[in-house]
Amino acid sequence: MEIGLVVGNITSTIKHPAFNRSRLLLVESLDSDLNRSGITTVAVDSVSAGIGDLVLVAREGRAAGDVLGRKEVPVRSVIVGLIDEIN
Repeated sequence: MEIGLVVGNITSTIKHPAFNRSRLLLVESLDSDLNRSGITTVAVDSVSAGIGDLVLVAREGRAAGDVLGRKEVPVRSVIVGLIDEIN
């Protein structure tokens, strides 16, 4: 899992049926000191995250399927938590 920062929304008029009823967000990876890496990926939102939120991202297909409640989905990254603070 990784810590990320939501930096944008993704809108698509045509998408794979597995993404129906799912929001896609653009997430920038952060390092252990919460510095921005400049590396962004698309992640399925499962927690109602928004732009500017710190999030926990699972980057494994099986985890994504488990979170979304579907066995076979073409998803690699899914937002699994909102981060309130890090100690």
